[in-house]
Amino acid sequence: MKTSLALNKRTVLITGSCGFIGYNLAKRLLTDYRDIKIIGIDNMNDYYDVRIKEERLGELENFDNFIFIKGSISDKALIDQIFQKYQPSIVVNMAAQAGVRYSIENPDSYIESNIIGFYNLLEACRHSYDQGKSGVDHFVYASSSSVYGQNKKVPYSTADKVDNPVSLYAASKKSNELMAHAYSKLYNIPSTGLRFFTVYGPKGRPDMAYFGFTNKLLRGETIEIFNYGNCKRDFTYIDDIIEGLVRVIKKAPERKDGEDSLPIAPYALYNIGKGKPENLLDFVRILQEELVRAKVLPEDYDFESHKKLVPMQKGDVPITYADTKDLERDFAYRPDTDLRTGLREFAEWYKEFYM
Repeated sequence: MKTSLALNKRTVLITGSCGFIGYNLAKRLLTDYRDIKIIGIDNMNDYYDVRIKEERLGELENFDNFIFIKGSISDKALIDQIFQKYQPSIVVNMAAQAGVRYSIENPDSYIESNIIGFYNLLEACRHSYDQGKSGVDHFVYASSSSVYGQNKKVPYSTADKVDNPVSLYAASKKSNELMAHAYSKLYNIPSTGLRFFTVYGPKGRPDMAYFGFTNKLLRGETIEIFNYGNCKRDFTYIDDIIEGLVRVIKKAPERKDGEDSLPIAPYALYNIGKGKPENLLDFVRILQEELVRAKVLPEDYDFESHKKLVPMQKGDVPITYADTKDLERDFAYRPDTDLRTGLREFAEWYKEFYM
């Protein structure tokens, strides 16, 4: 069972509010719910082009009911201050150090943000009930399809065992799920984790393959396609992710006691993906066609000479494939935006932003 939550007149804390998903979620909520108050926190780090984060922030600051705080969720004192001052009733954690490959080069940032920062938020949620306060009604957080590692069984189900991560990033996300479940059980915090599958779209992350491919092609460089082109990804368009997120936020796991009179953990976990993995070579072909259509690249661009098939890279997996039955059952929703539509939106934004 779920507990329905009205979003009007709510105070919602969104961490990573200038990140790809956090920004789009904040914008959607601010647009759809005039009486909502959004508290956004982001450290605005330079992991990728800060100009994109600044543009996202600029859009959000046009809304009177958006309050921005520059800082890190790893700063426990700051998180405690935010909870004390604004008393959010819904917390959506999208802040994290992202990227599988970067976690091999710079592991410290993953422990700081994805483990310590996550713990700080859980502790703040726990203490939001102190002195009999109603506190946090729903804690929603981002996990990742990376937790499935090299799982051979497809499609990936949240019921699958995921104890063999192949990157520190994946391990940090699996740790988040375990920590959230423990806090949910111990302190009766309604919590929902979402395993996102390869999110793409306009104003996206430059470290993602489609964005990197575009940058390289524009510079006349060669793009590398891993596993000799035999990779498949469950590409999910950003608007589909946000629609799923909003539906999830509005329905928290129900608080109830077990036969031992102790709380049954009000905890849930879902995949959000299209449920239709696409071959990376097909993805690149459509991307190229849309970049030409948007006049990012010339019509006579020689794609074949700028494409190289290479072995699998350390930390990567050959396929991601979401089982979305639980999402469909509980929220009557499944992402459905086709690749060409999504990549067209990206190509047109790229042209406008960079050229």
